[in-house]
Amino acid sequence: MDITTTIDGTSARITPYGDIDFDTLPPLRAAADALPAHVTDLIWDLNHTTFMDTAGLHLLFTPRPTDNPNRRTTATGLRRQPLRLLLLAADLHPATFDLTRLFPDTPPTASQQTCS
Repeated sequence: MDITTTIDGTSARITPYGDIDFDTLPPLRAAADALPAHVTDLIWDLNHTTFMDTAGLHLLFTPRPTDNPNRRTTATGLRRQPLRLLLLAADLHPATFDLTRLFPDTPPTASQQTCS
């Protein structure tokens, strides 16, 4: 998998080129771990990701001890299948997979409002 990381001030954009699965999860996490501490906004640019399995859910929603607690993580450019996976996960477990955190401009769904 090819991964491009672009840093602009306190923002970083990580762009993976290829599928996100458990084989590609370690290099993606390594890319995020390599970000400088001053980066407070991380954007996962998924324009070039046509497939994502549950490893993508771990990447986007499972905090790790090495994660910067002050870093906001969002996603952009979701293709059809990765978006469908995120919507299904949010529908089944809205408290765990809070899409309003990942997509801050998205209004909460009815099920997310009742879980708050």
